[in-house]
Amino acid sequence: MKKSRFTETQIVKAIKAHEAGRKVEEICREMEVTPATFYKWKQRYGGMEASEVKKLKELQEENSRLKRMFADLSLCMRLSRMRWQKALTPDEKACWFSSWSNME
Repeated sequence: MKKSRFTETQIVKAIKAHEAGRKVEEICREMEVTPATFYKWKQRYGGMEASEVKKLKELQEENSRLKRMFADLSLCMRLSRMRWQKALTPDEKACWFSSWSNME
């Protein structure tokens, strides 16, 4: 994901300024962003406080980390199944893998 030039706190501050009555064009000129960018920020962060935005960011990072962890564990599980499948006799394979397929 592309890194923003602005922190979440700065973005929330700009949105709060707009809600207090400042014009969008004025805020955009000052921050050197387009109105489209401002409205995208407003859609994403509108109604939030800076602490809530930080919490959201932390949760998104944790979710991403957990997804990667799950993918790694799934791959390890598949590889270990493949190793066992090659090491077992045909009768053992039928018994072992039929129980695994019931668990999925």
